[in-house]
Amino acid sequence: MPPAARRPPGKTARSAIPQLSWRAPQPAPIVLVSGPEDVCAERAIAGLRDYLRAEDASLEVSDLRADDYAPGTLLGVTSPSLFGEPRLVRVTGVEKCSDAFLSEATSYLAAPQEGATVVLRHTGASVRGKKLLDAVRAGEGQGVEIACPAIKRDSDRFDFASGEFQSARKRIAPTALRTLVSAFADDLTELAAACQQLIADVPGDITDQVVERYYGGRVETSAFAVADTAIAGRYGDALIALRHALASGADPVPLVAAIASKLRTMARVAGHREPASALAGRLGLKDWQVDRARRDLSGWNETTLGMAIQAAARADAEVKGGSRDAVFAVERLITVIATRAPYAG
Repeated sequence: MPPAARRPPGKTARSAIPQLSWRAPQPAPIVLVSGPEDVCAERAIAGLRDYLRAEDASLEVSDLRADDYAPGTLLGVTSPSLFGEPRLVRVTGVEKCSDAFLSEATSYLAAPQEGATVVLRHTGASVRGKKLLDAVRAGEGQGVEIACPAIKRDSDRFDFASGEFQSARKRIAPTALRTLVSAFADDLTELAAACQQLIADVPGDITDQVVERYYGGRVETSAFAVADTAIAGRYGDALIALRHALASGADPVPLVAAIASKLRTMARVAGHREPASALAGRLGLKDWQVDRARRDLSGWNETTLGMAIQAAARADAEVKGGSRDAVFAVERLITVIATRAPYAG
């Protein structure tokens, strides 16, 4: 672990125990890994294993399922062996735990075994196990919590990918990073795998050309590629990108959502002259989003932008059931945006 990971972590108002980043996990008698984002949870748990194994290569690792639990197992795998090796116990499915596990785990908090690290994975998919989580968060059992909230917003995915390269001390061009994130906008697992592939395969800096070489086919069919070409006024390219996206299985609903999102950001940024960092902070955006929106606004005015936003609202209603031909609704929207004129078909 880097030195920064060993600093005393902070605590939140809702919890009496330290809150750790999933990128910098630290062992404790009880480690609660909470939240729905499995990619981050898996990284955190793997990081704990690596941390403990680096301290003692004789680490014993055991896996339990809280929903298919044999009474007495937790105490058995946490008890010291003859040679006193450290133990890591990874428990999954706490959100659907059995009564036997809930009872034994709650009792375990009162007297954790020395040399044992018990990881409780709770996805938050249900309130099952809340009594146990409340006890951990109240400070019983000398616990820590690693929160793994859902990563859904574009800015969150961008931060996730950026963090992947920063952690690996790898430089990637901002435009290349944005292209990569756009290409895997619907699947964080695939985005994480793409980042790791680039980190492992590319010896130097990661450029636009590198991302294009690895994931060009995927990029061409992404929703944001459709939006970008339409907003840039490249009507023919936008229609081709749209057809490629639809042919590869893209759904019209997220396609329209991506276009509408970019138009809304352009509208929020339009007319403001303050520095990107200041405007981003005030609007709750990232600096790169402000810079991109300002570039996208080239050739647009208040009238054409308003018309495009109205067209996006209409298309959104149509692709969600308001029209029998969702594909035509998207094509009409692309036409309005790319030509910056009312639909005349």
